[in-house]
Amino acid sequence: MRKEKIKAVGKMQEYIQSHMNEPVTLYDLAQSCGLSPWHASRIFKDLLGKTPFEYIRACRISQAALKLRDENVKVIDVALDFVFETHEGFTRAFSRQFGINPAQYKKHTPPVNLFLPHRIMDSYPKLFKEEKVMNNNDAENDRMKTIFVQVVERPARKMILKRGIRATDYFEYCEETGCDIWGILVSIKEALYEPAGLWLPSRMVPPGTSVYAQGVEVPADYKGQVPDGFDMIDLKPCKMMIFQGPPFRNEDFQEAIQGLWRVMKSYDPRIYGFEWADQEAPRFQMEPQGYRGYIEGRPVIEIQRK
Repeated sequence: MRKEKIKAVGKMQEYIQSHMNEPVTLYDLAQSCGLSPWHASRIFKDLLGKTPFEYIRACRISQAALKLRDENVKVIDVALDFVFETHEGFTRAFSRQFGINPAQYKKHTPPVNLFLPHRIMDSYPKLFKEEKVMNNNDAENDRMKTIFVQVVERPARKMILKRGIRATDYFEYCEETGCDIWGILVSIKEALYEPAGLWLPSRMVPPGTSVYAQGVEVPADYKGQVPDGFDMIDLKPCKMMIFQGPPFRNEDFQEAIQGLWRVMKSYDPRIYGFEWADQEAPRFQMEPQGYRGYIEGRPVIEIQRK
């Protein structure tokens, strides 16, 4: 029964995402998952902690904030794009969510806590594991080992990050800090790359803080705001060996990560003239997104030939 509820909420999330700029009624959501409006609303709130309309509004306001940050648009036009009937209603909702009105945000674009929900089914991978068709033949194994590897240069830069306490991986980190850190990192306009999960070198881990953190890289001359509770550290130029796995179904993200880790564990960078340099920079993992494959980076240095 719980599995069916999770699937129903997942269908409602998909419907909301594909109709973000259109009116959405409770009847529409109920139709998308085959339930009565009352039942659909109740299980949505039970599993996600928000009513459907609280969830829709938070999503729309967060996407509106990104549009105000990145595009030369009027506040009223953004309000109408995201199905707010009036400028005043949008301003009240925006101010309530972020503590700053949209006109001020558009002018200064400080970091804010964007609402970036995860797919509900991704939170229950074990529950749906038996539904996956696992093909263990050689062709499938070879496909999983098809990994794209490249070495990239990272310039001198800074990292804005939120530390945990004892976390060594993503799940432990979320238990310690919550799962809303990503929304703040995504909102930082000056970011050089997208946010990442990080395994920090020991020299970058102050006593009483975690090896695993989440952060985003910004220019070395960054003068913007550092969100409350976050740190900013300097990173020197370095080389990163980037591993990118094959595309995967979103619900298979854990298998995609484990598959890439198995390849990385046996990978010998010396074949290409490099060696691991884990004290040079944080090792990082990108958000698993099925269309592009799982991506992870590990610092390396060139081997000095005699």
